[in-house]
Amino acid sequence: MATDRSAQVTWHGSLMDGGGRIDSVGSGAFGPLDVTWASRTEEPAGRTSPEELIAAAHAACFSMALAHALTGAGHAPESIQTTAAITFEAGRGVLGSHLLVSARVPGLTEEQFEAFADDAKKNCPISQALTGIPITIEAELA
Repeated sequence: MATDRSAQVTWHGSLMDGGGRIDSVGSGAFGPLDVTWASRTEEPAGRTSPEELIAAAHAACFSMALAHALTGAGHAPESIQTTAAITFEAGRGVLGSHLLVSARVPGLTEEQFEAFADDAKKNCPISQALTGIPITIEAELA
């Protein structure tokens, strides 16, 4: 079953001098959030950026895919902590995503865990949506 998710954004002014707001998301889970060009390329100053939202989506999706794969193999994780760092360069766009994951998974060796993490990196839907950029990973058992 396919699902659709939505977000509404309002932008005022030019790219450099203007600003926008993520007014709402369909679920109501967050918003409003301010967004500006400066929040993409300089200090965020309490505002977000599209890349920060991609990072959140990537970290969440990866964690879900990893939990699913581990549980399916009989190794339910106690916890998974994932950080995704999206690199953006003005004029070039999104250049990559780096995942840093640490998890508590009883009964797994470091090598086994790294294999599960690499598989989740390749197969989570957000990773698949980001196939045009390099995705790197560092994975360790806590």
